[in-house]
Amino acid sequence: MLKAAPALGATAGLAAAALHFAGALKSTPALASLPFDVTLLAAVILLPALLLLIVLARRWDLAPQLALPLAGCAGLWLWWVLRAAGSSWPDGAAERLRDIVLIGPVMLFAGMAIGADPAARRIFVQATIAIGIFVGASVAWGIATDRVALGGQVGADPARVRVQYQIAGLAIACAAGLVSARIPGSRGLGRVGWLALLALLAGAVLLPGGRAALLALGVTAGLVPALVWVLEGRLGSALLWLAGLAAAGGLALAMLALDPERVAELATLERLLRDDGGVDSAREILWSAAWGLGDLAGLGPGGFPPAAGNGQGRALHPHNHAIEALVEGGAVGLLLWLLAFGGGALVLLRRLSHAGPRRAAEVLALTLPMAMTAMVSTDLGNRMAWFALGLALSAAVEARRV
Repeated sequence: MLKAAPALGATAGLAAAALHFAGALKSTPALASLPFDVTLLAAVILLPALLLLIVLARRWDLAPQLALPLAGCAGLWLWWVLRAAGSSWPDGAAERLRDIVLIGPVMLFAGMAIGADPAARRIFVQATIAIGIFVGASVAWGIATDRVALGGQVGADPARVRVQYQIAGLAIACAAGLVSARIPGSRGLGRVGWLALLALLAGAVLLPGGRAALLALGVTAGLVPALVWVLEGRLGSALLWLAGLAAAGGLALAMLALDPERVAELATLERLLRDDGGVDSAREILWSAAWGLGDLAGLGPGGFPPAAGNGQGRALHPHNHAIEALVEGGAVGLLLWLLAFGGGALVLLRRLSHAGPRRAAEVLALTLPMAMTAMVSTDLGNRMAWFALGLALSAAVEARRV
């Protein structure tokens, strides 16, 4: 199995990338019409490859810092099961439990293994960059040929492919973060090429309509190279990069804003420059209602939408991980969420200097956009959030040869 370890890692890394960004891939005209589900295919390939990699091909060394966030995860899963037992909304509770308690742990440990295994992480990173480029180019081509619809209800426009713009933007932002991680170690034409690709991805993120993705791309593309330079002891280069990127980004957005016709063609920028300043009043209403319903034990899994008068519509979840943990899990749920996800963030921050500049940069580029997205979108049952938490925790895991 030792000789097979790199092949297993590569297979697992490629399948994990396809599964992680399956929603973005299915938003492209080229893959939306496939006769099979990309998510299911990726999962079928990933699970056996990952199981063999974990059990037979590697020895895993876990740092003591993992104890707190893993205990938080276990407590959160157990608490959600207990709260679902007496739920007044059994259908919604069953759906949430499936995603949080069954799929969540699998994705968490998958993220830890992919992030820790060198071969798996390398292929995952390369595949993520390729997916981000492919998704950005596909959305641009789809808009130009009127083959895609940006968001909206599922099935509302059968003639066009519905783009899940938050996930499409997230894929582009992660790819941009990984591209920016290549800049500190490149020279000459190589650096020019990476800078040009970063600029193209920054332009592509303006197309789908996700404002969080635009912000995530800017923050990630700024912090990731800066982290590499700081870990290498080059603080001046880090500060110069941050200042230069902020100036270039601000200038580009200012120039685009001067052309109303061009702004109207860029969904992300158009939403950001509306008269309301891009503020989403619907989220504010959901957040306010969720805060008002929070108590010690919470409403139970899936309890917020019906309690707020919205039926069982999952789309009307609080759109904030922490607030959802509070309203459906109560103060106990919020504490467990903080131990799990907040603890994961602390583990990553503490282990950045131990992981080495390149690995640290790659993990940060893959987790920061998802962390930002989780605070304005998605819910606790989103598998991408659990996988990203696993990637963060992988900074405290070392995969050794058997």
